[in-house]
Amino acid sequence: MSPEAVLATSPDHILTRETGAAPLIAPVESGERISSVDVLRGVALLGILLMNIVDFGLPGVAYSDPTVAGGDKGPNLAAWFVNQVLFEGKMRALFSMLFGAGVIILTSRAEERGAGASVADIYYRRTLWLVVFGLLHAYFIWGGDILYFYGVVGLMLYPLRKATPKALLIAGLLLLAVIPLKSVRETRRLQAMRDKAVAADRVAAAGRPLTDEQRDAQRAWTEELKKAKPDPEEIKKEIADHQSYWKLFMRRQYEVVRSESIFFYRFGVYDIAGMMLIGMALMKLGVFAALRSPRWYAALALCGYGLGAPLNAWVGGRLIASHFEPVTSTLSYTAYDLGRLLVALGHVGLLMLIVKAGVLRWLTARLAAVGQMALTNYLTHGIVCTLVFNGYGFGLFGKLERYQLLYVVLAIWIFQLIISPVWLRHFRFGPAEWVWRSLTYWQRQPMRLDASSPAAETLAVSPQETG
Repeated sequence: MSPEAVLATSPDHILTRETGAAPLIAPVESGERISSVDVLRGVALLGILLMNIVDFGLPGVAYSDPTVAGGDKGPNLAAWFVNQVLFEGKMRALFSMLFGAGVIILTSRAEERGAGASVADIYYRRTLWLVVFGLLHAYFIWGGDILYFYGVVGLMLYPLRKATPKALLIAGLLLLAVIPLKSVRETRRLQAMRDKAVAADRVAAAGRPLTDEQRDAQRAWTEELKKAKPDPEEIKKEIADHQSYWKLFMRRQYEVVRSESIFFYRFGVYDIAGMMLIGMALMKLGVFAALRSPRWYAALALCGYGLGAPLNAWVGGRLIASHFEPVTSTLSYTAYDLGRLLVALGHVGLLMLIVKAGVLRWLTARLAAVGQMALTNYLTHGIVCTLVFNGYGFGLFGKLERYQLLYVVLAIWIFQLIISPVWLRHFRFGPAEWVWRSLTYWQRQPMRLDASSPAAETLAVSPQETG
C-alpha cells in the first residue's frame, strides 16, 4: 500500500460530506489512527522524560555539566554518558519530526476529501491553542516547556504542506546546518575572551600593573565561568528558590522570557523547524507509517547507530576529558545536531522493524496508547515532577543523585504505560486532548466511548500492506 493510500484510510481528521449543520471536519476516531506513528510518539514522549528529569530534579546547569550537581563519578557519570550518546536531544528530535508528520496527516486527508479553506481554519486554531497551553505550562508549572515553541514554529508550516519530500529534507537540513555555524562563532568569541583573561592573569602574576582593558577581560571571563559553573552559593540559592512556589514562579518569569525569546530565535527555531520539516518529508515518504521494507529500516538503524553513536560518544569523551570546560562544551555543539539526527533515525529504524515484525505487541500497544495521549502525558510529567521535587510537594530538588532520578522516571513510565491503554478503553481522548479538540472545533466533543463507537484501538498495518 502506498503512503498516500495509508493516509487516505487513516486520516488524522475524519471528513464528512454532509451539508447543513454537520461539520466538515471532526476529530479522528481511535480506530483510524496509524499505530506506528503513535508507537514512535509514545517512545519519544517517554524518552524526553529521561532528559527533563534532570531539569526537574537538579540545578539547571547540571543538565549539560554533571560536575555542577548530581554527581560526575561512577553510575552518575555513566547515566550522563548513556543519555549523551543515545537519548539527549534525540528524543526531542524524534518528537519534533513527528509533529511535522502530524501536519501532513492532518491537512492532506482533509484537503483530499474536500474540506477546502476550513482546513486552514482548523489547523491555525489548533496551533494557536497549543501556543496558549505552552505559555500556561511554562509560566505556571515548569519553565522547560516545549509546547510554546512547537506552536510558534507550527504556524509557519502550513504553507509548506504540499512541498516535495526532497524540498522539505533540503530545507530541514539547511536549517539544522545553521546551528553548527552559530556554535563555531560562539566558540571563537569565548576562546578570544578566555585568551585575553589568561594573558591578563600572566601580567598580574609577573607583578606588572594591569590596564583597564585587562581588568575588564578578567571580569568578563570570570562572569562567563560563573554562568557555566555556578559557585556553591548560587547553587544553594537555586535550591532554596525551589522550596517556595512564589519564589520559583518569580524565578521562572525571567527564565521563560529569555528561553522564549533570545534562546528560541538564536537556536531553537532552527532546531525545531529543521526537525519538523524533516518529519514532514519522512511522513510523505511513508517512513513513519511503516511502509518501507524491513531491509530498508535495518539499513536506517545500522547507519543511524553506526555513525551517530560513535560521534556522540567521541563528543562525550572530549567533554569529560576537559572537565566540561566552557569553550570545549560550546565547540561540541558543532557536531550536536548531526549526531542526534543520526541516532534519532536509528531509533526510527529499530522501532519500525519491531512494529513490522509484530513482536512485543504487549509493549507496542501500550506505547501507542501513551503516544495517542501525548499531550496529557507530557503535561502530567510537569505536574507530577514539580510536586515530587519542589518545596510545595515532596521537596526533593537537589537531593537526589543523577542516577537516582532514573527511579522517578521508571515509576512514571510504568504508571503511564498501565493507565494510558486503560483510559482509552473508556474514553475517546486523553483529558488534555479532549480540551484541545473542544477548543479547536469550538464545540464540546464527546468523551466517553459507547457501544456504537469504534473500539479504542489503533490501526495495525499488516505485513501485506507494508511490504
